[in-house]
Amino acid sequence: MNGTALTIQLNATRRDFLLAGGAAVAVASLPKWASAATQSIATEQRTTTMGYITTTDGTEIFYKDWGPKDAQAIVFHHGWPLSADDWDNQMMFFFNKGFRVVAHDRRGHGRSTQTDTGNEMDTYAADVAELAEKLDLKNAIHVGHSTGGGEVVHYVARAKPGRVSKAVIIGAVPPIMVKSEKNPGGLPIEVFDGFRAALTANRAQFFRDVPAGPFYGFNRPGAQASEGVIQNWWRQGMMGGAKAHYDCIKAFSETDFTEDLKKIELPVLVMHGDDDQIVPYADSAPLSAKLLKSGTLKTYPGLPHGLCTTHPDVVNPDLLAFFQN
Repeated sequence: MNGTALTIQLNATRRDFLLAGGAAVAVASLPKWASAATQSIATEQRTTTMGYITTTDGTEIFYKDWGPKDAQAIVFHHGWPLSADDWDNQMMFFFNKGFRVVAHDRRGHGRSTQTDTGNEMDTYAADVAELAEKLDLKNAIHVGHSTGGGEVVHYVARAKPGRVSKAVIIGAVPPIMVKSEKNPGGLPIEVFDGFRAALTANRAQFFRDVPAGPFYGFNRPGAQASEGVIQNWWRQGMMGGAKAHYDCIKAFSETDFTEDLKKIELPVLVMHGDDDQIVPYADSAPLSAKLLKSGTLKTYPGLPHGLCTTHPDVVNPDLLAFFQN
């Protein structure tokens, strides 16, 4: 049995091995015949590829951190109500290109603490700042999808000098989703009230209906729905906390990112499918691109909200070209 097989075999528990102490447990449980090199590899994997940081308010934020620590870092920010796992395709693609790839579960989502407070953009951005400090991320590229795009904009506008070099927002919620006198093209508040009512009434069913329908465009005539994709969306959603998910609806729909967008001076790629049924195209991507000092708009005809999952063969090369430019 080689070192890789041993590592897989030893990955039997979910939480204990993620913490620093888990590394010692893993090494201690290795067979006596295992080499010192194998033990070193196992220890390194336990302590450097994923783990938790504890924020100033005591919240535990789960993260993945793959690749050479001196390589260009790409930080991925997921949408609501998902987790870092939603970036599996992109994480693997860019890891294999030699990048350092990082993704975290937003507070209240995935494996992070199921918080009942702090589920708003100011705290989300502060959590990212603490993660960047802990992992010593410098000149990183931040990529956010949907709610994660709002998180990226809010963080980048406040980041310390030298922390960020570029940013990408994909199917993202900025400038602001909800309809108002200032934003007549937005969605009525009743849409988001409906989200809250559905989540409260039957979160499990709601989290089945969203991916089976508008999120990936599987409700369009002729669309070929992927049951695996639907179930994976449901799995990620149900890992998080109902209270945090409920609060996050307000965060992604009512936060006004206009001033954040205006403040950002570094290059930002704005990517959006024009058949997005979750974050309608006309009231989001073109407006964000205009507000940015150095924004580039990339529109994908006919693609849905979840385009990173449905069309990675289209999205990934465009991301790579932007990163390398």
